[in-house]
Amino acid sequence: MPKHIEEQDLKAIEQQIAVYHKGIGISKLETALAASGIAMNRRALLRRMTILIESKRVRATGAFKGRVYWPLTTEVSSGDQELEESLIPLSRAGHEIRRHVRQPIQLREPIGYRRDFLLSYPNNGPYLDDATRKHLHQIGRVHQESVPAGTMARQVMGRLLIDLSWASSYLEGNTYSLLETERLISFGQAAEGKDALETQMILNHKQAIEFLVESADDIGFNRYSILNLHAILSDNLLPNPEACGRLRQIAVGIGGSVYSPLSTPQLLDEYFQRALDTAEAISDPFEQSFFGLVHLSYLQPFGDVNKRVARLAANIPLVKHNLCPLSFIDVPKKSYVEGILGVYELNRIELMRDVFVWGYKRSVKRYLSTREELGEPDPFRMKYRTLLTEIIREVVLHGVGQAQEVVTTWAAEHIPENDQQRFINLVHAELKGLHEGNIARFRLRPAEFAVWKANFIA
Repeated sequence: MPKHIEEQDLKAIEQQIAVYHKGIGISKLETALAASGIAMNRRALLRRMTILIESKRVRATGAFKGRVYWPLTTEVSSGDQELEESLIPLSRAGHEIRRHVRQPIQLREPIGYRRDFLLSYPNNGPYLDDATRKHLHQIGRVHQESVPAGTMARQVMGRLLIDLSWASSYLEGNTYSLLETERLISFGQAAEGKDALETQMILNHKQAIEFLVESADDIGFNRYSILNLHAILSDNLLPNPEACGRLRQIAVGIGGSVYSPLSTPQLLDEYFQRALDTAEAISDPFEQSFFGLVHLSYLQPFGDVNKRVARLAANIPLVKHNLCPLSFIDVPKKSYVEGILGVYELNRIELMRDVFVWGYKRSVKRYLSTREELGEPDPFRMKYRTLLTEIIREVVLHGVGQAQEVVTTWAAEHIPENDQQRFINLVHAELKGLHEGNIARFRLRPAEFAVWKANFIA
């Protein structure tokens, strides 16, 4: 779990950068901070710089050794919209779609759900060409060897929980900042002045991401995965709690669009299953990811929370195949919305594809650097990951207090003799470090952990 970073540290760095109107490099910044009595190692400073940049309190140009940090001037802030539009290089088709969806809504032709858009796949596919898929595999695949599903996502779990929870919520209009999201997820500190629904939205994202990663062997484009994703993401957010995890029985509208989704429940169920079956049959994880993102958004199978479900479902094949996850971090909201409108109103995926590919490249850069900071995973822990989860659950669920004898006996039955003592030591280290913030790794619920903690740790 990420370490807590004090606001006073961030302010001190921000104030130091404000002095250098022509920018400052990381080495010079370290020296300047040390001269003012603030000493921290390079890694700690870079972590704080990331927060300041993502919170739009400072800006940065260049990369690696040539990276320069600047104070965030009024002139830069006023050009945010123009900057957003220039971030993502669009294809010619992407530009065409953008021009169409930017027309006044009165000039756009009303349209309903077109089943041919789904039924014509794969004849009208693939959505991602060979060169694009090959490139995404090259940049997104970290583990060349065979490792358990979900390994990559677990390695960057702390960062992924914060990034994806914030970015997906931001795309829905949530006003939490990235730093406020980190405090909520890492320390349970809800931001002051925020609507309770915004807090609930982010916490639901956290739980949904944990569900995907910890159920990596079981998830897929199937009813179990998608319906449960919706149930988690919509928990305590819908007027009718019984609608959580259920396909809608009512018509819905799309604000700001001339698109009217399918309204007949029987047909909705039929095309929901058809979309899942089609997605599940796609062998390439990136094509599968993008197809799921497009068609779950387009069908609108639930009364609400559809796009959130689609964004997290897009990570299912990436988690299962140990590819870098897609967090949607830094994806401009306007570009994302326009891409979705292109799908809704024109059944054209090119603008959304431009956004998807750019967003994935952005996520890869972020998580590869995070993984490098963390170092290589422990092969021993990876080897016994499933058995480690099994014995931790055994101890907690069956209310074992003095676990030494139980763990030793269990290890003797399940672990090769040469590895037994190291495994036993690992189990006790995990039990000692077990807390509310990491129990999902062992598929434990808060109530189950609370009972064990009250009886044997208090």
